[in-house]
Amino acid sequence: MVLVLAGIAGGSYIALQHYGSPAHEGTCTATGLGTSHRYSTERVANAALISAVAVDRGLPPRAASIALATAYQESQLRNIEHGDRDSLGLFQQRPSQGWGSEAEILDPVYSTNAFYDALEKVDGYTAADINDVAQEVQRSGHPEAYRDHETEGRLYASALTGQSGANLVCTLGEVGSTVSPEQVRSELVRQFPQLTEAGRLTSTLAAASGSAPQLPAEAGATAVVIDPQGDTGLGWTLANWAVARAADDGVIQVSYQGRVWDRSVRGESATAWATVSGGEPDHVVVLVSQG
Repeated sequence: MVLVLAGIAGGSYIALQHYGSPAHEGTCTATGLGTSHRYSTERVANAALISAVAVDRGLPPRAASIALATAYQESQLRNIEHGDRDSLGLFQQRPSQGWGSEAEILDPVYSTNAFYDALEKVDGYTAADINDVAQEVQRSGHPEAYRDHETEGRLYASALTGQSGANLVCTLGEVGSTVSPEQVRSELVRQFPQLTEAGRLTSTLAAASGSAPQLPAEAGATAVVIDPQGDTGLGWTLANWAVARAADDGVIQVSYQGRVWDRSVRGESATAWATVSGGEPDHVVVLVSQG
């Protein structure tokens, strides 16, 4: 896995054309199973983290579906600092019931791993009813509530574990504050620890313009270039992860396998990734605004 951090020369990038605030700005949508579901950027970023941990652990997409349905029911996919009695975090886990300390549970990577640790102890969870498995892990006072969120859990798990390709789109406003590519890389490694294994992740300064199939007309961005080494499932996981985190990380464009999500696109075109040619289609290219 090769990750390259590079500057792309040019003037200041205009993240958006000023067409006014479009409908559903600040939301992301996944589509499938004959329907679609829209989440806020906060929720979809947490959904991406939950799915990333599943992928990094080598768990099946079903595990992410169960975790997402559970987290939405418990916290609406927010890392909340309060709840019923001493419940905390994405999954409303309780220190008094052995899930960890308050600080640990409020670390979403820790709490997600704790959920998956418990999930893997449920016999036959990959084929069993999602609601029933979630209830066995959580022991909720509302044992049928997880069923209400099964469909969106499956939709977002499919997109965020790379099963449905270019299937996550976000409608965002202008980039508010810039985030360095080093910060993006740090978050990438935090959520995908496998990328730190020997030989899988290196960083160098290099020109990234040859990797992206197209660049903004007035490019002034840094790039994170990732080689998934032919693993298209991982590639689409990382590409959709970058879109899901675009609001937090100042991402302005993501490309992979001849498809591009661009933050500045508006109207009907914003509902799907565009098809393009050029660049290195086997690399995930994430452009981050320099402001």
